[in-house]
Amino acid sequence: MRAPSEIHFRLIMKFLGILWMILAGFMGLSIAWSAFYGENATVRALLFSMGITFLAGGLMFLVNRNHDHRNIGKKEGYLVVSLSWISISAFGALPFYLSGAIPAYTDAFFETMSGFTTTGATILDDIEAMPKGLLFWRSMTHWLGGMGIIVLTLAILPILGVGGMQLFVAEAPGTTPSRLHPRIKETAKRLWGIYLIFTFFQTLLLMGGGMDLFDGLCHSFSTMATGGFSTRNDSMAGFSPYIQYVTILFMLIAGTSFSLHYFLLKGQFDRVLKNEELRFYLSIIGVFTLVITASVIIFHQYGFERGFRDSLFQVVSIVTTTGFITADYLEWKGYIWFLIFLLMFTGGCIGSTGGGVKMIRLLVLAKNTRLELRRLLHPMAIIPVRVNGKTIPPDIIHNFLAFFLLYVLLFLSGSAIMTMVGMDFPSAIGASIATIGNIGPAIGSVGPTETYAAIPAAGKWVLSLFMLMGRLEIFTVLLLLSPSFWKR
Repeated sequence: MRAPSEIHFRLIMKFLGILWMILAGFMGLSIAWSAFYGENATVRALLFSMGITFLAGGLMFLVNRNHDHRNIGKKEGYLVVSLSWISISAFGALPFYLSGAIPAYTDAFFETMSGFTTTGATILDDIEAMPKGLLFWRSMTHWLGGMGIIVLTLAILPILGVGGMQLFVAEAPGTTPSRLHPRIKETAKRLWGIYLIFTFFQTLLLMGGGMDLFDGLCHSFSTMATGGFSTRNDSMAGFSPYIQYVTILFMLIAGTSFSLHYFLLKGQFDRVLKNEELRFYLSIIGVFTLVITASVIIFHQYGFERGFRDSLFQVVSIVTTTGFITADYLEWKGYIWFLIFLLMFTGGCIGSTGGGVKMIRLLVLAKNTRLELRRLLHPMAIIPVRVNGKTIPPDIIHNFLAFFLLYVLLFLSGSAIMTMVGMDFPSAIGASIATIGNIGPAIGSVGPTETYAAIPAAGKWVLSLFMLMGRLEIFTVLLLLSPSFWKR
């Protein structure tokens, strides 16, 4: 029997093989769209990419098939998750690269990592010139990454047993796993079931507003994953107010904890209405929307409905880290887009598909800061932080403080690195926070109407790492860089 701290690499390779074969299967859906639109060259590129991915996965699985997934421990869990996201981005980039649509592999990898991590940062200057099959695959990477392809694997495969818990903890969105059932497999099924339901209904509503099935699916994939990839060069700006309001609604839904959606569907309305994080999330959106609406009406002569809609859309898109746009907020007054920049340090709710710092962390840290003033006045008093009537343990508060500090340090480090590769200061800080927070559009040369195409290759690899760290909530990746992780 192996020691508890020993890393079982063949076990990791077996799981990666399974994951790659599943990824190849999803590539096949894009082939159908390419065939439908008569894109023969793209069909060949997708088939070749699918074949490479499936064969690599099949070979990896067969070589390691005798190793039991139930032995997955914490170390294997963190390694599997990190290696999974890197490898699926490497294979997922093949359709873009082999088709010639994105000639440089660095750019293809950046676009794919941006897709799977639901960042929405793009290097494409003319999205509408891309083959439909590749645009569908691009949106599919969002949808798979939003709820998590490993969580999907846990839902559909019975072979993982109890070891699946370690994978769920390491990948599931949020600060802690959303246990909707004692068995992880059933929890994963419920999460993906809710995800599918919302995707289906948004697609229907978008088609009711005039979108065809292709655009409806692509935009629903991007919305529910809080990703932001669109099939249009102007993102959501060219669509009707009805479609924009539908998108706002589903961005709000995607940025809310999927556990709350489950409770809502079960009729447990009190658990939803009394949830402090949800109220904090909606309050932040409401306050910033009102301030920005008033500003664009007064200073930019917007009509009330247009001013409200554009302001609400941009605020919801940034807070949920979706990254769709209907207006170039950099053309608004400087303090307005500065407010939007501040929102890039927020994020969705725990257990949502949104990225960023997460509302629960901000709420707990805000409460702790306020209570710290009372503790200074009453040093002998025990004054706990409570959320939803429950006391937050000190170790959780320390974890949140450490996460926030690391988040800020990464942002500062990323900004410095981006200036070193030649970006101006506003663009550097914009690219840094937009990739760590999985947001996409930012400020400067990577603003809402610009792309990341002009960034040097070295900068794109750094930002790809930041997107991965943001999606996996920093600690999962940093653990692998710790010498103690590799000690037996």
